[in-house]
Amino acid sequence: MAGSDEGGQTGASVPSMSPAQSRGARGLLGWSEADLAAKVGLDERFVREFEGGYGDPPSGQIEALRSALCAAGAVFDDGQSPGVHLAARRETDEGVRPDALTTENDR
Repeated sequence: MAGSDEGGQTGASVPSMSPAQSRGARGLLGWSEADLAAKVGLDERFVREFEGGYGDPPSGQIEALRSALCAAGAVFDDGQSPGVHLAARRETDEGVRPDALTTENDR
């Protein structure tokens, strides 16, 4: 079953995110190992061991980490030169600054 680690051998395929990509994404987002672990309900030790290259973590847990990082704006490049960068920020409507409020735009 694609995307699942149930009933299959863990580590049989290439991880959806490398330990270096995970560390890089956390660095770009300013997250600690504990921050990332808390976002997906895993132990901080799991993140530390995965990013250190230890063990053979289930692909589903790696995918959960990647999903949390993606939701926060990390974009993973999986081509010939795997890497990570932050998504371009969307232009947001900042509204009207307080010193520019008038009776016409104060709604």
